[in-house]
Amino acid sequence: MVCQNHRKPPPTIVNCLLSPMLLALESSCDETAASVCTAEGDILASAVASQIEIHRQFGGVVPEVASRNHILHVQPLVETVLAQAGLKLADIAAFAATSGPGLVSSLLIGTSMAKALAVAESKPFLAVNHMEGHLLSPFMAGNGPPRRSVALIVSGGHTMLIHMTDVGEYRLLGKTRDDAAGEAFDKIAKMIGLPYPGGPEIDKLAQQGNPTAYSLPRSFLDGHSLEFSFSGLKTAVLYELPKLDLENPTVLADLCASVQAAICEVLVEKLILAARLCGEKLVTVSGGVSCNRGLRARLSSRCEKEGLTLLLARPDLSTDNAAMIAYAAARRFAQGHTSSLEADVDPNLSLVRP
Repeated sequence: MVCQNHRKPPPTIVNCLLSPMLLALESSCDETAASVCTAEGDILASAVASQIEIHRQFGGVVPEVASRNHILHVQPLVETVLAQAGLKLADIAAFAATSGPGLVSSLLIGTSMAKALAVAESKPFLAVNHMEGHLLSPFMAGNGPPRRSVALIVSGGHTMLIHMTDVGEYRLLGKTRDDAAGEAFDKIAKMIGLPYPGGPEIDKLAQQGNPTAYSLPRSFLDGHSLEFSFSGLKTAVLYELPKLDLENPTVLADLCASVQAAICEVLVEKLILAARLCGEKLVTVSGGVSCNRGLRARLSSRCEKEGLTLLLARPDLSTDNAAMIAYAAARRFAQGHTSSLEADVDPNLSLVRP
C-alpha cells in the first residue's frame, strides 16, 4: 500500500467554524480514499491508499483483492483525514461515498462505511457518481465555481464528452463505442511487454520517440461524429508487432510515441469539435488519462490556437481520489440533495439520464 496525503490548510478559522463539513469516501476500483471538505468545496484533507503494487503482479485489477484491501484501509483513512483536518466525527455534517460506476465489491466497501457513519452520527448520506467527481474536478483548486463548459472525461474505463450548463445539468455529446482511451493505453502496453499500469509507461517512453514513425488509425476523426473508438488502433498495433524488434529501445520508443499521438489527436480534435458545435469557449479535461504529458501539451496548443479557455484537472485530482467526490458531494449538498440509506450501488451508473 502507498498512502498519499494531501492537506490544504483551511481558508480561515472563521469560515471553517461557520461552514458544515463533509467527509467522502472513494472505493470504486483499486484505490481507497477519504477526504474532508467544507460545504463550499474547500478541501481540508485528502488521503489515498494505492493498490498499484499489489495488482501489478497480476497485470491488472483483481476485484476480490481490491475489495479485501479496501476493508483494511478504509477506517484508518477516515481517522487520517479527520486528524489532518483537526475534526471529530461529530463535527461532520454529512457523509458521502462513490456509488458507481465501478466494481460492485469495491463500491460496497466505501458506501457501507459512509452509511454506517451517517447512521452512527445521525447525519445525512450522499451517494455520488464517480464520473461527476471527475467532471467537476477541473473546477477545484481555485478554478471554481463549476460553470457552462464542454468536458472531456478520459480514464481507464471511460471516454466521453459532456456539455455542462450547471451542476447536475449534463448532456452526453459522445462516448466510446468500445475501449476507453485509458483501456487502449493499458492493453497496448501489455501487448508490447510494459508493466501495469501501462498508460504512464507509454507516456514515459513516448518522450524519446518519433510520433510519426508508424502510421496508425484515427477512428471517427472525419466528419462531425463525437463518438470514439480505439479497438481499431489496438488491432493495428497487434498486426504491426511481428515486424518490429521491441528489444531495440528506439523502436519501442517510436511505437509508444506513435500510439500516444494517435490517441491524443482523436481526443483533442473531438473536444475542439464539441466546443465548436456547442458554442462554448470553456473546455475542461479530467480523468486519469488527462495526466498524459503528450495529451496536455497538445490540448494547450490547440486550445490556444482555437481561442478556447482550457481547465485541466490537477494531476493529483485526476486519478481516483476522494477529494473530487467530496467536492461533488458538497455541490450537491449545497443544492439541498441527500440520498436514501437504502440507495444501492450501481456498477453501470450513468452520469446522464437517458
